Order: sequence, then C-alpha cells, then structure tokens
Amino acid sequence: MKGMRLQSIRLKMLFMLLTSIGISAAMLIILYALSTLILGIPVINQPLAWLINNIGSKPVLMVTGPILFLVSYYMSTKWFVLDLKKIQIGVEDVAAGRFNTRIELKSQDELGDIASSINLMTEQLNAYLGEITQGLRGIAKGNFDTVIPVHSGSQLGEVAESINQMSRQLHQSILEERNAEKTKNDLITGVSHDLRTPLTSILGFLEVIEEDRYQDEVELRYYVNIAYEKAQNLKKLIDDLFEYTRINNGLPLEIQEIDMAQFIRQLIEETVPVLEKTGIVCHLAAEEGLVIQADGAQLVRAYENLISNAIRYGGSGKRIDIAVRSHGDQVSISFTNYGDPIPERDLPFIFDRFYRVEGSRSKQTGGTGLGLAITKSIVEVQGGEIRVRSDRQRTTFETRFPRYV
Repeated sequence: MKGMRLQSIRLKMLFMLLTSIGISAAMLIILYALSTLILGIPVINQPLAWLINNIGSKPVLMVTGPILFLVSYYMSTKWFVLDLKKIQIGVEDVAAGRFNTRIELKSQDELGDIASSINLMTEQLNAYLGEITQGLRGIAKGNFDTVIPVHSGSQLGEVAESINQMSRQLHQSILEERNAEKTKNDLITGVSHDLRTPLTSILGFLEVIEEDRYQDEVELRYYVNIAYEKAQNLKKLIDDLFEYTRINNGLPLEIQEIDMAQFIRQLIEETVPVLEKTGIVCHLAAEEGLVIQADGAQLVRAYENLISNAIRYGGSGKRIDIAVRSHGDQVSISFTNYGDPIPERDLPFIFDRFYRVEGSRSKQTGGTGLGLAITKSIVEVQGGEIRVRSDRQRTTFETRFPRYV
C-alpha cells in the first residue's frame, strides 16, 4: 500500500512537471502569435521593441520561457507543497511526542490518505498511552490487580505486558514482605511464650528451694527433679529452634547416593528399643534399588521426627507401616499410623512452626511444635516434598524425592 501511494505521488509530480512545461510552451506560442498585437500596446511598445531589436526575439523567448515555466510550476504545485508542509509539521509533532496532533488536509488524494493514516495512528497511540497511563496510576495507588490491556504485535503492547509483569512481581514481593514480617512476629511470640513457660516454672521451684519452703529432703529432691525436667524441655526447645533456623538459613549439605530401602531398615533397627517399650509393631514394605541423592545425616533427623510423631500419636493403633516405593521418576517414603486422626481443619497448618494439633502449648502432649517444621525444611532444602493425609482409619506422612538413576 505504501509503495502504491509513493508511486502515485511520483506520477502526480511528473504530471505537474509536464503540465507546467506544456503550459509554458503554450503561453510562449500564444505570446509569439500575439506579438504584433502586443507591440501595439503603447506602454510596452518601446521597451519590447528595444529588446527585440538589440537582443533578438529568440533570446527573449529563451529567457521568457523558463520564467513562465517557473511561474506555472509554482502555481500548479503550490497546494501540493503546502500539504506536504502540513504533513511534515504533523510528523515532527508526533516525533516530539505530541500524539494529540491532527493533520488537517482538505484534499482527497494520496496526500490526504497519508494524513488520515497518520491521524489514525496518533489517535490509536494516544488512546493506548492513555490506557497505559491510567493503569500506571492505578498501580501507583496500590491497586496491583490493575491489568493494562496488551495489544499484540506492537512495541507498546510489549511495554504494557512488562508493566503488568512488574506489577505482579511487585505485588508478590510486598505480600512476601508482609508475610515475612508476620512470620517474624509470630516466631517472636511463639518463642517468647514457649521459653517463658518452662523458665517461669524453673524460677518458681528454685525460689521455693532458695527460701527453704520445703518440708524435707524428699520434697526438695521432688522440686529439683521438676526444675531439671523443665530445664531439659527448655534446652530441647532451644536446640530445635537453633536447628530450624540453621536449616532455613542454608546449611551446607553433604550430598550422597542413598539406597532408601537399606536406609529405612537401619533407621527402624535403631528405633527398636522405643518400639518395644511402647508395644508398637513396625512393618516395612520396600522396593529394592531405589536411590536418591541427599544428605544422609539430615534425612535421619527428618525421618526420626516422623517415626517419633507416629509413635507419639499413633500408639493406640499399635502398628506403624513404612513403605518405600517408586512413583514415576520419584521415590516415595510414607509413614502410616492408626491412631487418632488429625482434624481436617488442622491439616493445612500441620507443618507450621509452633503449631500443635490439640490447640494446647503444653509440652507434655505437643512437644516443642518444631519437629514437623524442621522435617519439612530438611526435605524441601534437598529438593523433596512432604505431604500428609488423615482420616478415621489412618494418618500418613509421605515424602518424595527425585529418583537417581
């Protein structure tokens, strides 16, 4: 289309040139034919006669011809030049960023079409820039769900898509920052509560001992024993908290190939004394030759937590089932107990730090509230995933790791 318009403009300019030449030639012929009549005009008789007698008629015609051509060419192209000038001024305004510019041409030819195309382009640019500006104002006010329409096939569309992506990332960053702040506050609250509870008990019993408010040595030893147990619980909480922080801050991993069937068998053998003491039977169903890459020492900690959790809360079922099986390109390790189920409302929060299913912060039933959080961190930091499902029959914790071939 552009090539056709340019070709048409070239032909029109050639036509105007030829027309000017023709008009000039015709006027020369007319002037030559009317020379006798023109010489009869008194005002120009003497000067024209002098030019013809002294210079000659042919030189006079040779000078008059170009003058007539220039005059006729100027008169015939004057409107064309004015239209081109208007288009030039409009294009310069657009180049300067003034997209509300309009080129007003009355002609309906190719120049008019070009001006109309430029006007349409600036209208579309102006409208799209208005949409982008409105979207940016909404984002600046904190409305991160604002979406700027993306017009495919244009560079402004790419700009709009980049702004939308920036808005999404900024919104996500703000949410993460807020969540991090809330998590930090929750952590401080949880740690403060869990440290203060045993510490208050320890100080209370030590105060009784310090003030000699015990009846005999038996009561003294009783108070000392309680203070010692509370101190042990306090140490375990501090150790778990330190371990959780260390894992989440990126502890160095000693990655090695681990045969999971052999790994779990050895872990069960180390747990036999506890199983015998609680009267729980542990059954293992394992596929051989399933290998993953992980830090063995860290996995021991994670799976010890899962087994301890199954013993603590699944004691009424008197059985724990552990399974090692392949699941596509992953290795699945599951721990199932048959005790009381985890309430459905608690399942989404079971891996949160300091969260206890029974809603109590008593260490006698809920541990430190960091065991499953530590397990989740250990599993995920090594590229695995952990999930839980629970119903009236059973509760299963399952971990999955990429299978190493």
